[in-house]
Amino acid sequence: MLFRGDMQTSFLNDRQIRPTEFTRWDNARRAFARGKDRQKVDDLKQSITNRGLRTPIVLGISDRYRDVYVADGHHRAIALMELGADTFPFHWYWIKSFGVRMEHSPFPAEVLHPTGKAVRKTSRWW
Repeated sequence: MLFRGDMQTSFLNDRQIRPTEFTRWDNARRAFARGKDRQKVDDLKQSITNRGLRTPIVLGISDRYRDVYVADGHHRAIALMELGADTFPFHWYWIKSFGVRMEHSPFPAEVLHPTGKAVRKTSRWW
């Protein structure tokens, strides 16, 4: 079963958890400001408000640089930020030179915060 945790939404910033498809979160916000992307974010906001975030965001950690990225879920991340959500559910994997593998073990919180208090394990395991 895959590890599933809850992460503080405040860690979705340009220093701790970065977007992979954009150089900065502001660039993602601008890209999602109109058209189909805006509609998708608005639909997600309504869904999250009514039912919560059903699909966890996928985080990747670079084994080489120890950087953390949103690998899947940029629209969900923007929706959560716009809603001011406190936390979000996530899965994670290491980005290694020989490939990636979704992890079953707890997220190494020390890569985000020196105290290691960034992550709360939920009672649910996938």
